Amino acid sequence: MTPSPVSGKRSPLGQEIRAAASAVAAMMAGESLPAALLRARAGVAADSGPAVQDMAYQTVRRLGTGLALARILNNKPAAPELQAIQLVALEQLISERRAPAIVIDQVVEACKADPVLRFSAGFLNAVLRRFLRERDALLGRVNREDEARYNLPDWWLELLRRDHPQQWSSIVTQSQRQAGMTLRVNQRISSVADYAARLQAAGMAHQVLGLGDPTRRDMATPAIRLEQPVDVQRLPGWGEGLVSVQDLGAQLAAPLLQVQAGHRVLDACAAPGGKSAHLLEQQDIGLVALDIDAQRTRRIGENLQRLGLMRDTVQVKVGDAAQPRGWWDGQPFDRILADVPCSASGIVARHPDIPWLRRRRDIATLSGQQLKILGALWSLLKPGGKLLVCTCSVFRDEGEYLLERAMRELRGAQAEGLTWSFETSVAVRLGHLLPTRLPSREHDGFFYARLTKTG
Repeated sequence: MTPSPVSGKRSPLGQEIRAAASAVAAMMAGESLPAALLRARAGVAADSGPAVQDMAYQTVRRLGTGLALARILNNKPAAPELQAIQLVALEQLISERRAPAIVIDQVVEACKADPVLRFSAGFLNAVLRRFLRERDALLGRVNREDEARYNLPDWWLELLRRDHPQQWSSIVTQSQRQAGMTLRVNQRISSVADYAARLQAAGMAHQVLGLGDPTRRDMATPAIRLEQPVDVQRLPGWGEGLVSVQDLGAQLAAPLLQVQAGHRVLDACAAPGGKSAHLLEQQDIGLVALDIDAQRTRRIGENLQRLGLMRDTVQVKVGDAAQPRGWWDGQPFDRILADVPCSASGIVARHPDIPWLRRRRDIATLSGQQLKILGALWSLLKPGGKLLVCTCSVFRDEGEYLLERAMRELRGAQAEGLTWSFETSVAVRLGHLLPTRLPSREHDGFFYARLTKTG
C-alpha cells in the first residue's frame, strides 16, 4: 500500500528534486516511471506531487543528454541514487526553469540531509558548477552523439531509420513532445456538442478533433482535446460516466471493428478497458473482455461500472489470449479485437520511459507472442467474422511484417484496405498510423489491420 503524501502545501525544492531522483533511479533499475512516482510522491507534500512528476518526466525525456554529460563530468560511474539526482539537476539547469544558483543550492542541501548522499554534496556542487561554466561546449560535444541528441537509445533509432527512412526524424520529434489529454464522450448518455458545452461552462479550453463521418454513429470519433491536462476528477461528469480519457488513435479501434447489434465480441488483451467501453457505447453486443493480468482486469470492471456499461451481456475474464482452453466457452465470436502486447513504441510521448526499459531483443520476443495470440484467436472466429489487429507501435516488426507473417499462417484470412477521414476531406490510409501533434489531429502511433475469415 502506498503511503499518503506528507502534510504541507509544498515541500522545499531540494526535497522535490530528491523525490524525482528516487523515481528516476527506480526507472533506471527497471521499474515503470508511473509506478515509481507513486512511491516518490508519497514522500513530499501533496501540492509538490505535480512538480515531482514533471521533473521526473522531463529528466527521462532528456535522459540521453543527461547520461552523456555525466560520462564527461564524472571521473567514474556514479552510484544509482547519485546518478539520478545528478540527472534531475542537469535537466533543471538545461531547461532553465529555475535560477541555476537556487537549483544547485537546493540539490546540495538535499544531499546533506540524506544519509545516502551527504558525502556526495561537494562532488555534485563541483560538477554542476562546471556544467554552468562550460554549458555550450559540453552540450555541443554530447550532441554529436545520436543517443544524446535525440534522447533515444541507439538501437531504437536504428529501427526507426530502417522502418521509416523518410519519417523517422518526425517520429522522434513527435515522441519528444509532451502528449496532450484527449477525451472520448460516452455517446450513450451525451454527445460531443453537449459535453463541449459543459467544458466551456467549466472554463476548460478545448478543441473537438476530427470526427470521421459524423452521420454514422459507428464511424464517428467522439474526441475532444483539452488545452491543459487536468486530474480526471475535475472533468465535468466524470463520476456520471459521461467521458473517458483515450488517445485519438486508440479511439479508431472500436469503429474499425464494425460491430453490429447482437454480435458476440471478444476484446482480447482488454485492460484497462477503454476499447471495451467504446464498443459497448456504440452497440448492444455480447462482450467478453479478457486480460491475463488479474489486477489490471479489475480495472476493466471498474471502468465499465463508472460508465454504466456493466450488464448481463458483458463478461470480464482473466485469461491468456494465447491459451483459449483456460477461459473460452466454445461459442465462436462474430468480431475479435486483438490489441496484442507490443513494444509501445508509438506512445513514447506519453511514456518516455518505454525506450529505456526495452531491449533490442524484446522486439523479436514480442513479435513471436503476437503471432501466437493471433493464431489462437483466429480459431475462435466465425466464418465471415472479422478480426482487428492493433498495436501501439511504429515498428514494422509489430505491424506490417507481423501482418505478412499472419497472412501466411492464418487459414482463410483476407486483409481489408483501411482508411480513416480525420477531417471531412482528408482520407488517411491506415496500417502504420504515425504519431502527430497537429492541433486538429493529435494522436499516438498505432498499427491497424482488419482480417475477414472467408471460410
